[in-house]
Amino acid sequence: MSKVVTVTEAASIALHGLVLVAQSKEKLINVNQIAKVTSSSRHHIAKVFQQIVKEGWVSSQRGPSGGFKMLADPADITFLQIYELIEGPIDRSYCPFGKQEGCSFKKCLLHGITQKMTNEFVEYLESQTLEMHMNNEISIKE
Repeated sequence: MSKVVTVTEAASIALHGLVLVAQSKEKLINVNQIAKVTSSSRHHIAKVFQQIVKEGWVSSQRGPSGGFKMLADPADITFLQIYELIEGPIDRSYCPFGKQEGCSFKKCLLHGITQKMTNEFVEYLESQTLEMHMNNEISIKE
């Protein structure tokens, strides 16, 4: 089934995984724990977290007792920063065809709805920090 708006699995892993790491405070949280909560593959989580470690937001320790620990202050990391780290900068152009000028139609058929949706999404991501979600309870479905 088609979705009008979607967030990639990689971006979702980054957002949810970082909230989990922030919640764990000084305790290490590993790939298996993140996989259990997100229902994502351990390999995909490891790949996403390589970028997050490289950004300097978390540290990683290898081995059976290893995992991830926050280095950055969760209050200083917005969801927009996380999203754009994984997906790249969000295209905020008006036209779905990428045209800035010269559209053949005098009036946009979509009446700028894609830009409005994008702007609302960006504003939401900018307004949310990891810290704001550290008390979010987690329910793991077996």
